[in-house]
Amino acid sequence: MLNTFRLGYSTCPNDTFIFNALVHNLIFCNGFKFDPVLEDVETLNKNALYNIYDISKLSFAAIAHVADKYALLKSGAALGYGCGPVIVARKDTKLHEIIKKTVLVPGKLTTANLLLNLFISDYFNTKIETKFIVFDKIMPNIINKNADFGIVIHEGRFTLDNNNLKCLVDLGEWWENKTNLPIPLGGIVIKRDISKNIAGRIESLIKKSIEFAFNNKNIADSYIKKHANEMEKEVIDQHIKLYVNNFSKDLGESGIHAIRKLFEISRQKGLIPECNKPLFACF
Repeated sequence: MLNTFRLGYSTCPNDTFIFNALVHNLIFCNGFKFDPVLEDVETLNKNALYNIYDISKLSFAAIAHVADKYALLKSGAALGYGCGPVIVARKDTKLHEIIKKTVLVPGKLTTANLLLNLFISDYFNTKIETKFIVFDKIMPNIINKNADFGIVIHEGRFTLDNNNLKCLVDLGEWWENKTNLPIPLGGIVIKRDISKNIAGRIESLIKKSIEFAFNNKNIADSYIKKHANEMEKEVIDQHIKLYVNNFSKDLGESGIHAIRKLFEISRQKGLIPECNKPLFACF
């Protein structure tokens, strides 16, 4: 009898690249079956508050809010250098104006929102107004002058010049300069009531799925394209190259240190709750 797990991940190319082999039985899953549900990242974050999925991709900011119910796996993460969210505006806008304006953010529970608040606290020693909308609506609203500032994530960072926008602050670069660590964006969590043994086996399967994807790079193309909102192949390839790396296979010491550092600083600022449970499902 198969053990079936409800698995949530985003429609973004990095996630469909990572999970294609796992959910389409292209690797041996050793008695496990995965029922995939694909949503935008903030929907995944919100659903985790209600225990919708057994396993899910979440923003690290969201993970901090559900750490009593979910533990982190060491494979499947989006974490690295040069891949953070960016504060963008039209080309005639100055950064200091941000403290008097509303900033469009791709979700309250996103790591982008957490990093924005950490940066504003450090740089301006104040708070700002934010408005939460779906990530792919942020640039159009700034271009059409419905807003002045926004946080751009995912493939949006590759198309700023094409849209007459500029990057005011690269929050990933700011984080790297502040900590000398990679920026943690999103990770895979599993319900705490699933045994450590099973969690470890699932962690290993996700790593194998990633390795299969790297060794068979074109096999997931149709699956990725199906969910990529008509994204051009060049942008898809850039997206995967940026967000799927060795940290995705295994967080390693520096990846784990980066996550703990993000949580430590954010808790000191009162931006995420305390949690006395172990962060990882398997350690």
